[in-house]
Amino acid sequence: MSAERIVRIVAGFFVMLSLALGVQASPLFVSQYFLFFTAFVGLNLFQSGFTRFCPLDSLLARCGIKDGCC
Repeated sequence: MSAERIVRIVAGFFVMLSLALGVQASPLFVSQYFLFFTAFVGLNLFQSGFTRFCPLDSLLARCGIKDGCC
């Protein structure tokens, strides 16, 4: 599995988890402040689209996960 795919899976999981924990209608509701984490993930994805810098991508490269282009 490529690093790009792992980044997308992890980002999607974090968004879904933070929404489940932050939306009052959810049976898993803990606090509305989990929605800040949803915003953080979204802003990180947005900026990485322009700058091509992603902390998780850097971490995966250090672990030896290959980029998807080759």
